[in-house]
Amino acid sequence: MDQAPGSPQDPQGPGDQGPQDARSLPTCYRHPDRETGIRCTRCERPICPECRVDAPVGFQCPECVRSGSGTGHPATAAQPRTLAGGKIAADPRLVTKVLIGINLAAFLVQQSVGDRFTDSFDLFGQAWLNGELQGVAEGQWYRLVTAMFLHGSYIHIMFNMLSLWWIGGPLEAALGRARYLALYFVSGLAGSALTYLLAAPNEPSLGASGAIFGLFGATAVLMRRLNYDMRPVIALLVINLIFTFGWSNIAWQAHIGGLVGGVVIGYAMVHAPRERRALIQYGVCALVMVAVVVTTLVRTVQLT
Repeated sequence: MDQAPGSPQDPQGPGDQGPQDARSLPTCYRHPDRETGIRCTRCERPICPECRVDAPVGFQCPECVRSGSGTGHPATAAQPRTLAGGKIAADPRLVTKVLIGINLAAFLVQQSVGDRFTDSFDLFGQAWLNGELQGVAEGQWYRLVTAMFLHGSYIHIMFNMLSLWWIGGPLEAALGRARYLALYFVSGLAGSALTYLLAAPNEPSLGASGAIFGLFGATAVLMRRLNYDMRPVIALLVINLIFTFGWSNIAWQAHIGGLVGGVVIGYAMVHAPRERRALIQYGVCALVMVAVVVTTLVRTVQLT
C-alpha cells in the first residue's frame, strides 16, 4: 500500500530529511556556488575539494594554513605550494590578467598616438629616425623590453593575447606568480636579444610573441613532467612554427629565442630538487639573463 508523505512509517518525511540530502549541504565559503560536505578541522568552515589542504588530521582551509600550522611551526612551513614551489594564490591568473591589460593599454596608446609612439619603443638595432641615429646599438637598450608590449595590428594583438590567456593562465597556476613572471620576462628578453643579434639593424620588431613562445616551451616541459599527453601542445607548437617560418613579416628570431629560453627555464622550474629549488630556479633565470646581456653586447660591438 502506498504511504502518504510524512506518515509515521516514512522515516524521511519533509520534516525529517537525512543529513545526506544535497539540499542540506553547506556551500564552500570561498566558492558559494559549490556544495560540500567537507569542513576545515580548525575553523570548521565548509570547503570544497579545490580549496581543501591536506592536514595531519582531515583537511584545512587556505586561510588557516597561511595563519599557521597549529603545531608551533612558522606559518610558512604549512603554506600550500605549487609544483614548482610557488605560493598558491587566491587568483591564480592575476599576473596573466595584468600582462594582458598592459599589452592592451599599450596598443590603445599606439592607436591613439600613431607611429610616433611605436617608433620610439619598438626594437631595431640601428637606423636613422627623425634625423638622428637611433636603436639599441645607440644606447636605447630599453627597446629590448618595451617592444615586448607593442603590436602591429588588431589581429596581431588578438592572437597573442588569446595565446597568453590560454597558455599563461594554467602555467601561472602551476608555477606561482613570481616564477611565472620571471619566466615571461626572461623568455621575452631572450627573444629580443636573438632578434637584435640576427635581424637586419634597420628592421623593426615588436610583439609579445617571444615571451609567449617561452610559455609554450615551459608548458611542454611541465606536461612532460606530469606525464600528460604531449600531442596537443606539440601540435599547437608545430602550427605556430609553421606560421613563424611560412609567413612574411614575422620575426622568427624572437619566437625561437623565446622558445629556447622557455624550455631551459621551464626545465629548471619543474625539475629542481626541493632542498635548493629556489636557488636553482632563479639561478637558471640569471644565467639566461647573462646570455641575453652578452648577446646584446656582442651585437652592439658589431654595429658600433
